[in-house]
Amino acid sequence: MNSTAMARAGRTHAERAARGSVREGAARAGLTARGVIYLLVGVLAVQVAFGDSDHQADRGGALEEIAQQSFGVVVLWALAAGLVGMALWRLSEVAFGAAGQDGGKARKRAMSGVRCVFYGFVAYSVIMFAVSPGSSGGGGSSDEQSRDVTARALGLPGGQWIVGLAGAGVVAAGVWIGVRAVRRKYHDKLKLGEMSRRTRRMVDVTGVGGGTARGLVFATAGVFAVRAAIDYQPDKAKGMDDTLRSLAHTPLGPWLLVCVAIGFMLFGLFSFALARWRKV
Repeated sequence: MNSTAMARAGRTHAERAARGSVREGAARAGLTARGVIYLLVGVLAVQVAFGDSDHQADRGGALEEIAQQSFGVVVLWALAAGLVGMALWRLSEVAFGAAGQDGGKARKRAMSGVRCVFYGFVAYSVIMFAVSPGSSGGGGSSDEQSRDVTARALGLPGGQWIVGLAGAGVVAAGVWIGVRAVRRKYHDKLKLGEMSRRTRRMVDVTGVGGGTARGLVFATAGVFAVRAAIDYQPDKAKGMDDTLRSLAHTPLGPWLLVCVAIGFMLFGLFSFALARWRKV
């Protein structure tokens, strides 16, 4: 190999290493930001379970809680940067494929594209809140957003079918999230060899508990969307805050909501674990 070819190979290797380090940094920052938000939503949900109706147990409520603290705006901008990193990481998976043997398959790239759009919207809402703390945070509470989107969808031709199928899809997604958590499918994405046995057990507690709670909330929100479609009443659609509050009105009382809130906090801790040990 001549010197020109060696230099070209060296530049290519350096570019790949740089791209890999940027991608890894963006992913880990995004997972950390997600963990902070889920931890705060879990804390707010516990407060709701014990009668505090002044806070929203959703992303908007978490942002308001942060904004009220010292250096809250700085933390908001840090979260926004992390979530932008999350969106860019998912975009890189669309372009170059995700980690793992099947990371380049069309299905995986499509899922990464959906996640990129979702986290792009979340990042935008956090940026809007950071620019103007105390504002609607990019569109209002999760409950208002759910009702508005449902009302617009029901007004379309075949709107009831659209909302009903979307709700059924959310129910299926919630079940899928919960089942994968219970089956510990996240092991495929973790650097298990770098963990001690005790650390792995702790990660499993957060992964199974957090994923199950997250799946339950998704599925419950989907059920409300299906009901809104059947009854042709957009007010029956619920965002995260109303969905969590509805859990306190089951025969189990507020304790089901407490369990889900703890699950959300566990998912926040699980996101921190992913930020440390996830394959990127």
